[in-house]
Amino acid sequence: MTYKSIAASLLALSLITLVGCEQAEKSAQQLLGKAAENAKQAIDDTHKAAEQAISDATQGLISKQEKPADEAKEATSSSQEI
Repeated sequence: MTYKSIAASLLALSLITLVGCEQAEKSAQQLLGKAAENAKQAIDDTHKAAEQAISDATQGLISKQEKPADEAKEATSSSQEI
C-alpha cells in the first residue's frame, strides 16, 4: 500500500506541476504580448515625434527652397523667350 500511495502522490504532484507550468507559460505569453504592445506604442510615439520635429525643423527651409525653384523656372522661361 505504501508503494501505491507514494506513486499516487507522485502522479498528483506531477499533474499539479504540469498545470502550474501551463499557467506560468500562459502568464509569460500574456506579459510578452503586453510588453510587445507597449514597445510598439513607444516606437509609434517616437516615430510621430520625430516626424513632427523634422517637419518643424524643415518647414522654413522648404519654403526658402521653393522660392529659388520658382525663380529658376522664371529664369528658364525668360531665356527660352530670347
